[in-house]
Amino acid sequence: MHQHHHSLHSAKLFFSILLNIGITAAQVVGGILSGSLALLSDALHNFTDVVSLIISFLAARFARKKASTARTFGYKRAEIIAAFVNAASLVVIAIYLIFEAVQRFIEVPVIDSQLVIWLSLLAIAGNGASVWLLHADHRQNMNMRSAYLHLLSDMLASVAVLIGGLLMKYYQIYWIDGLLTIAIALYLILISIKLLRKSFNVLMLFTPDDIQVEQIVERVNRFDQVKLLHHVHIWQLNEDEVHLEAHLQLESDMKVAELEELMMEIEHYLSEDFGINHVTLQPEFKKQDEKDIIVQD
Repeated sequence: MHQHHHSLHSAKLFFSILLNIGITAAQVVGGILSGSLALLSDALHNFTDVVSLIISFLAARFARKKASTARTFGYKRAEIIAAFVNAASLVVIAIYLIFEAVQRFIEVPVIDSQLVIWLSLLAIAGNGASVWLLHADHRQNMNMRSAYLHLLSDMLASVAVLIGGLLMKYYQIYWIDGLLTIAIALYLILISIKLLRKSFNVLMLFTPDDIQVEQIVERVNRFDQVKLLHHVHIWQLNEDEVHLEAHLQLESDMKVAELEELMMEIEHYLSEDFGINHVTLQPEFKKQDEKDIIVQD
């Protein structure tokens, strides 16, 4: 079932990639011919989509690869890296677009609005189809969500370009083109920063936002036979896996069977209350080492 689910993801992503390549090509040509920067920025937005979708597509495939002795975690982080690269590239592109649009205000060009209208309609249709395809899966993970968000924002950007095209056609308000470009770019920055921060935190092995280390330590210390939980590391491997490793100082010299029972209780608690699904504990008795909760290795 899981495998089938993944290949369905891949098929949908692949179809979206083809759709977007078509739209991007048409918009680039149209943007150059009509002189519309908003159309070009929409095309660029679409192009980053193609790139992001390709990354998402490859990452989804890589993430399924089996672990090996050389890669004990498999490729489980591929999707997080994809989300990070995606978001970072969008911020850079958006800043460039704002710079270009500001130049346009100084010297407002005349734009072929007819072409803008038709191509924005084409983009709305294509992106709409992709959004509809990916809607069912966009809550699954960061990677699919970044692909979905890209497409949704694309569709909205194309609607804005369409409105701009109509205003230029009927009212000759050509400066609207630069204004729309800036609006699209700011929107791009807004959605990217959030994703950038989230994926960066995972890559840097930061403790997930919703996990309080002090609370965990305080609670584990209350277990019978536990003297102190210290030297704690908590990190997220990918969206599904949260790891904890720590030293567990014991009150007495326990038998291995009793110790395993205690560890299972602790693991159960961590899993139920904090969603930590990979726990590695190093038991100690009267060992002379640092007892700080957080030790910088």
